Amino acid sequence: MKNTSLKALFSMAVLGFVLMPKASAQIQNADVLNAPIDISKDFQNYLNTFYFADELTNFDPATGKGTIKYIRNTYQTRQAFNNMMMKPGVVPANEFPTTEYEVAPELPFQIQFVSDRTLRIKMTSGPQFHPEKESLMLINGVAPNHPESWKFSKIEGGFKYTSPYGAVEILSKPWHVKIYDQKGKLLTSTLHDTDFKNTYTPTLPFSYVRRNSDYSRSMGAAFSLEPDEKIFGCGESFTQFNKRGQKVVLWTDDANGIQNETMYKPVPFYMSSRGYGVFMHHSTPITVDFGKYYASANEMYIGDDEADLFFFIGEPKEILDEYTNLTGKAAMPPLWSFGFWMSRITYFSEKEGRQVAKDLRAYKIPTDVIHFDTGWFDVDWRNNYEFAKARFQDPVKMMSDLKKDGFQVCLWQLPYFTPKNTLFNEIMDKNLAVRDRKGNLPYEDAVLDFSNPATVTWYQAKLKHLFDQGVGVIKVDFGEAAPPDGIYHSGRTGFYEHNLYPLRYNKAVAEVTQKEKGYTLIWARSTWAGSQRYPLHWGGDAETTNGAMSAELRGGLSLGLSGFSFWSHDVGGFATKSPENLYRRWAPFGMFTSHVRSHGEPPREPWLYSKEFLEGFRKADNMRYELMPYIYAQAKESSQKGLPMMRALFVEYPNDPGAWLVDNEYLFGSSMLVAPLFEEVTERDVYLPAGTWIDYQTKKVYQGGWHKIKAGEVPIVVLVRDGAAIPHIALAQSTKDMDWSKLTLKVYASDATTSATAKVFLPGTDAVETITVVKKGNEGEVNSNALNGKTTFKTEWIK
Repeated sequence: MKNTSLKALFSMAVLGFVLMPKASAQIQNADVLNAPIDISKDFQNYLNTFYFADELTNFDPATGKGTIKYIRNTYQTRQAFNNMMMKPGVVPANEFPTTEYEVAPELPFQIQFVSDRTLRIKMTSGPQFHPEKESLMLINGVAPNHPESWKFSKIEGGFKYTSPYGAVEILSKPWHVKIYDQKGKLLTSTLHDTDFKNTYTPTLPFSYVRRNSDYSRSMGAAFSLEPDEKIFGCGESFTQFNKRGQKVVLWTDDANGIQNETMYKPVPFYMSSRGYGVFMHHSTPITVDFGKYYASANEMYIGDDEADLFFFIGEPKEILDEYTNLTGKAAMPPLWSFGFWMSRITYFSEKEGRQVAKDLRAYKIPTDVIHFDTGWFDVDWRNNYEFAKARFQDPVKMMSDLKKDGFQVCLWQLPYFTPKNTLFNEIMDKNLAVRDRKGNLPYEDAVLDFSNPATVTWYQAKLKHLFDQGVGVIKVDFGEAAPPDGIYHSGRTGFYEHNLYPLRYNKAVAEVTQKEKGYTLIWARSTWAGSQRYPLHWGGDAETTNGAMSAELRGGLSLGLSGFSFWSHDVGGFATKSPENLYRRWAPFGMFTSHVRSHGEPPREPWLYSKEFLEGFRKADNMRYELMPYIYAQAKESSQKGLPMMRALFVEYPNDPGAWLVDNEYLFGSSMLVAPLFEEVTERDVYLPAGTWIDYQTKKVYQGGWHKIKAGEVPIVVLVRDGAAIPHIALAQSTKDMDWSKLTLKVYASDATTSATAKVFLPGTDAVETITVVKKGNEGEVNSNALNGKTTFKTEWIK
């Protein structure tokens, strides 16, 4: 090839890169700005020193406090037939003078009991001169300690504590902590060096690493994995649902898509099919190897120089209840938030907003929210909290008029300010942004420092002004790029603050919303542990493909198994115009999640597609609005119990082995099973837990097991559990116009079923009530009604 051709190709490649119109996703471990930090690399670096937890040198069972002796190791190499092997081995100290430093340090260990299902293990790799007094991740700042909930006994070689739901043994040498259920089944155990004597695979036991580069330390909490054990959770993870065999990096990242391994919403919590859950109470980067490197070892590589781990014993519902008792349960969002949200990227003017509202009503698409995305400022994306005067002549009147017609307004914003932003100098003058080590900015933009109370006050005042104008809710976009090397007002670097940033961001918006509007509601993309207290969150920038649609479901199910009750996603995908056949199938999937919004590259409005699509979209939307009493009651109960609205089958059916294997269908609340169509088909294989199920659309009856089921008129498969009475309401174009004084209980029951129950939660009331319906001839009669006088029930016995 001639040089001129090479130059031409190079020029074309450069030009293509320069003209690339959209941002691209991070590549994990690519070492570019804000690439996720994989802390596990430090535990595989043969230049570092490792300290293996060896024996319990003393322990006071009354306080749960003691010390553990650590043995110093390094990786040692050996060449064997052209392969270089590497395994840890004991080494002497390398410090001078030898009298001043410990070869085998003895360091603190503590066990606490939060409840009769929850225990806490705390360990440190060195002295803690700046202990954290309160944790933002915990609902009350600190975890309760109830040692009386577990009974102590001395056993041979160690100590034992028992509660009605489990037991924990602490063995002295070799040191182990073993956790059991109430029947004596071992759930998991710490791993000691002696546990790997029967393998040639070099695997680290419970230990900490001391880096050769700077002497910083990080903990490696190693626990056993048993055969057939499955792992779920870790936040909104779009990879395979069962995390067993995966390495998961917990680092908040602008994933720019939903079919890669990085996450907008990592959460340092997971649960096991064996009956336990784990919360890694840290904000540093964490990497968890769930048996990817060594099948029987769960290696939690924690960036922090201490390990603070909570263990929860029970079935999935009990684990989620315990975890959210500790980190907080989701607030109950307002009724109107459960209606349809209409959006695109973006409506640019008052005229456009009024026109879309007019069209929604004209085409009879029930809707409660209109969202203005990045274009309501003078310059698109340049967030300054002010409506563009040239395009929004009277935003206050616009929002007032829209509200009268049943529409709330949502506004986009973000916490980054470019140098051209009119607020940039004010932010810098008032010292409201994250700084670098010199006191300058780590990035081109000013990133609001939410660890600074003055920043929160300034920021919330900006949002208050918008709420005063009539805004209903704020879109809490971005938040994943807090500088990892930045210096924060809290006194810590981004190594500790980066993952906390979404939680601080979510909290700031949710609290001012609650103060000014009387409800807790945001529309956020990024999270960390505790963010579930501030609903709600959506699934990021999905591709417009079948693969993305199925990935959204896996991400939503995983987030639900991480303590989040409420979750949504961009119906039809985000990145390009949604193909009509995909949008047609995605719409009912969106309608059967806790909250539903159409958003992304235009067009998004259903009347801008074919007439057939418009009619189908309307039917799916109508179905949701008629189901609003069911949705509202399930939402309330979910918020009270820490349950997800969209839940994996095993949450309700933990004793069904098949329920643990399914990731392409879900339960919507406790009584409805939903199986979206992820391809252009009219039927699909559906797994049903044991019992009788009735198709919500066709009324066909199925028994538990695998079935090939045709979708109904609305392109989705929805079934109702036998004996469930599903409350319905007369169709209205917004929740504001719904008549809650007249509800219909549609009873889905097999021939042998003579009674059914419904859960009902009325606006303005305090509790979810259970309504009993008994069969009378071919119809049903309300037998028990705690809401008598507040609403009336009509019953329909579905045949």
